[in-house]
Amino acid sequence: MSGKPTEDVRRRITEFLVAHDPTTTGRLEFLRARYDAGLAWVAFPEGHGGLDLPQALQLEVDRLFDDAGAPDNNPRANGIGLGMAAPTIRRFGTEEQKHRFLRPLWTGEEVWCQLFSEPNAGSDLAAIATRAVRDGDTWVVNGQKVWTSGAHNARFAILVARTDPDVPKHQGLTYFLCDMSDAGVDVRPLRQITGEAEFNEVFLTDVRVPDANRLGAEGEGWKVANATLNNERVAIGGRAGPREGGMVGVVAHTWRARPERRTPELHDRLVRLWVEAEVARLTGQRLRQKLALGQPGPEGAAMKLTFARLNQQLSGLEVELLGEDGLRYSDWTQVRPEHTDMTGRDAGYRYLRAKGNSIEGGTSEILRNVVAERVLGLPPERRVDKDVPWKEIQK
Repeated sequence: MSGKPTEDVRRRITEFLVAHDPTTTGRLEFLRARYDAGLAWVAFPEGHGGLDLPQALQLEVDRLFDDAGAPDNNPRANGIGLGMAAPTIRRFGTEEQKHRFLRPLWTGEEVWCQLFSEPNAGSDLAAIATRAVRDGDTWVVNGQKVWTSGAHNARFAILVARTDPDVPKHQGLTYFLCDMSDAGVDVRPLRQITGEAEFNEVFLTDVRVPDANRLGAEGEGWKVANATLNNERVAIGGRAGPREGGMVGVVAHTWRARPERRTPELHDRLVRLWVEAEVARLTGQRLRQKLALGQPGPEGAAMKLTFARLNQQLSGLEVELLGEDGLRYSDWTQVRPEHTDMTGRDAGYRYLRAKGNSIEGGTSEILRNVVAERVLGLPPERRVDKDVPWKEIQK
C-alpha cells in the first residue's frame, strides 16, 4: 500500500507511539488515546475514532499497532458492538449518541448485545411482539427476546420493539439503545449442544428506555434494523483474516499432521474447500469497505451463507480426517464464554458449534430469499400479511 494517505497514517502512528509507549502506558489509557487520535477505525469521521480515510487502510493501521506490541480492544468479546451497533449508530445516531456510545464501545469498556429475535419472531423479524409504549420522555418496554449472544456480559443492547400495532408489521417498529443494567432486564442462560451457554433469553418487564436512546425516527425501526442486519452478515461472513485462516487453516493443519488418514477423495474435498475459502476471504475484503462506510448491501447475505456452508463442510471433513479421535469431546461443562471461538477447543466442539452458523445472523433459508430477491432480482415470495395491521394478524 502506498500513497499520501498511507504515509500520513504511518507518521501519525509513529508520533502516537512515541507519546504513548505501549510498554509503559496502561491498556485502557492507550485505547482511549488511540480512539481520540482517530486511529481506532480510520474510516469513521474525525471526532469519532476515525480520520475519514479509506477502509482499506485499516489493515495497515492494525498491523503497525500489532508490530509495536500495542494492546487491542479484544474484538471477539464485543463482536456485536463493533460489527453491528457501531456502524448503525454511526449512520443513524445523533451527535450526542455518537459521542456517548462509540468511544466506550470501541475501547471495550461497554460490551453490547442484540435484542432482536423472539420465540415467535426469528426468521420473520418484523413479527416481533415486544411492545414499547411512550410515557413522556421515556418508553416502557415489555416482552421477551431469545438467542441473545453475550447478553450476560453486555452493558447495552440494540433493541427493536413494536411501538404501533395499528399499522402493518414492518411499519410499526422503532429501534432503541437499551441499558442492560436497568431494572426489569432479566437474562437467563440457554445451554447449547456444545454444553456452553453463550446464548440467552432476555425478559423485559417495564424497562424504561429514554427517548434520547431512540435510534432513528419513531416507526422507522425496520429501516434501521435492516442496516444492522446487513452489517451483521458482513461481520460474520466477511470478517478479516489471513490467507488460510479460520476453519480452513485448522483443517489444513490436521491434513498435514495426519498423513496416514489421507485419501485422494479427502484431498480433492480439501482443495476445493480451500479454494472456496480463499475466494470468500477476498470477496469479504471488498464488502468490508461498504461495511465501514455504514452502507452494506444485501450482498452480505451471500457472504454469510458461504461462511456457514464452508464452516460446516470443513468441520465435518476435519472429523473424518481424525477418525475415532474426531469423536472425542473434552468438556461438556456449562460455561458462559465471553466470545465464540470457532477454531479453539477440539474438533468435536468445532463440528457441533458450526451447526449454529446456518441459524445465527439470519437462517440460511431466509438469506437465500434475500439473495434471490434483492441481489438477483427474482420475483419475491407471496406475503399475505405484508399490508395487514399487525394487531389483526393471526398469532
